[in-house]
Parts: sequence; structure tokens; C-alpha cells
Amino acid sequence: MEELAMSQNFYRFSRYILVNFDWLNFPFTFIYQKMKKTIRFTLNAQEVAHEIDPERSLLWLLRIDHGLTGTKYGCGMGHCGTCTVLIDDKPVRSCQVTAEFAEGKEVVTIEGLSNTEKLHPVQQAFVQHDALQCGYCTPGMIMTATGFLLKNPAPSREQIIEGMDENFCRCGAYTRIIDAIEEAALSMKGGVLHEK
Repeated sequence: MEELAMSQNFYRFSRYILVNFDWLNFPFTFIYQKMKKTIRFTLNAQEVAHEIDPERSLLWLLRIDHGLTGTKYGCGMGHCGTCTVLIDDKPVRSCQVTAEFAEGKEVVTIEGLSNTEKLHPVQQAFVQHDALQCGYCTPGMIMTATGFLLKNPAPSREQIIEGMDENFCRCGAYTRIIDAIEEAALSMKGGVLHEK
């Protein structure tokens, strides 16, 4: 009888541990719980705050916590550009920075690029030039192009090619992408990011 009671207690304890313990982060679970920090930043013109591990990837914070799935996971190493967002108007690979990196900054994703009913000029140019095929790289391309045009509002074709060099389109729509960026540069007239 005593063995049965011990066995049941062990079963209850084991089940509690399996259900309530974060096995993926073992042995760091207890350390992580103590390391949570409140991170505040502006996301698509909205103030946000999160009490999270400051080392958490900004990419997963955007995709999971905010449902902003336009920011894609590609290579996870910052090489392909599909995860690009604008941080203080500069293109940044969100898979390569932590949530803490965004603290106190303005983060813009593809979903927040235009704050009106109309598309942003770069988005519109991509549509007009059919500068996409499968569309997976498109949000990252648009965000990189927008940041590039904010820095260089009147680029040459060669400068566009150089500026977009680290964004990959596996479908090979590069010529149409470059054409779209040339047109966007003309329509942005000096690289205005947000229409007020």
C-alpha cells in the first residue's frame, strides 16, 4: 500500500514537472525568469511595451506577439533579407537583433509602411512593375528599398543594384525589382517615409 502511494505521488510530481517546466530552455529556465525586462518602443506608430527576455529575437517578437507575419523568417543568419524592418528609418535584419536593440526606437514593418489607405510609393512601384513572383522576399525587398531611398533619394541604377545586393530573390525577379525602385525614387520625391 505504501509503495502504491509513493508511486502515485511520484507520478503526480513527474506529471507536474513535465507540464509546467520549460524543457526547451533547460537549464536556463530559472535564470531567464529573473532576467525579464520591460522593453518599450514604437511599432508602426503605436507605443508598445513587453516584459520579456531582452535577448529574445526581434523577429519572433514581431511575428508571434504582434502577428506581423509580413516580416519573414528566411535564413536566420541575416544573409537573405526577408526579415528586414526599418529601425529609425534604417533597414535592419530583425533575425539578427534582440528585442532590447529596439528599445526606445521606432520600428516599422511592411504592415506599417503606409499609414493611409494608399500603398507606400515603393509598394505601389512593386505592384506596377510586377516586381515579385512567389512574394516571400517581397516585404524584405520593399523595406530595404525604402530605407535605401530614404538615405539616397536619387540613386543611379548601379547604386540601386549595390544597395539591394544583400537581399535575395530566389525566383530571380531582380530586373523588375530594380525598375520598381527606380520608379519609387521618382515618386517619393526626396524619400518621405510616412504620408502625414
